[in-house]
Amino acid sequence: MGYQEVLQAARERMERLTKPPRSLGHLEEVAVRLAAIQGRLKPELGPGAVVVAAADHGVVAEGVSAYPQEVTYQMVLNFLRGGAAINQLAQVADCRVYVLDVGVKGDLPQHPGLLKRKVRPGTGNLAREAAMTLEEAEKALLAGQEAARIAIAQGATLLAAGDMGIGNTTAASALTAALLGLPPEAVVGRGTG
Repeated sequence: MGYQEVLQAARERMERLTKPPRSLGHLEEVAVRLAAIQGRLKPELGPGAVVVAAADHGVVAEGVSAYPQEVTYQMVLNFLRGGAAINQLAQVADCRVYVLDVGVKGDLPQHPGLLKRKVRPGTGNLAREAAMTLEEAEKALLAGQEAARIAIAQGATLLAAGDMGIGNTTAASALTAALLGLPPEAVVGRGTG
């Protein structure tokens, strides 16, 4: 059966299950699409992977965080040691954690869970200049794509993405506001800084 046939058959199967119709909301649509992607009526999930993109953010110079920029490096080491909250959640969910270094200041040690793809050591201060050039942003995106491919090649059937870096909420909020055409105060509050 092709994608559309499996999709339709999976939807019909979902409606026959002992539960009120559509009672699982969006989860039902995820399940039927996963079935179609896998080409089987009952989708299966094996081990997963969490790719945590790590970088330092120049906007920290503006006092946006209660923590110094050096904490990014220390937190990455903690991820690699398995000591962070994401490591515990990943372990429970049968997921491997990969750290993708796209811009951490400093040279991180070799580690099987570390993908060194540094674009530059930290971004520019987005409050005063471009955080990255277009070329650097494209390199970072391609590094994320490569990390996903590596995780899949090593057996991941499910991927989750995350980010780590002191000042990352400010950078993410700026991107969200810009992409959605919203003022900054519509997407973020004071934060820790």
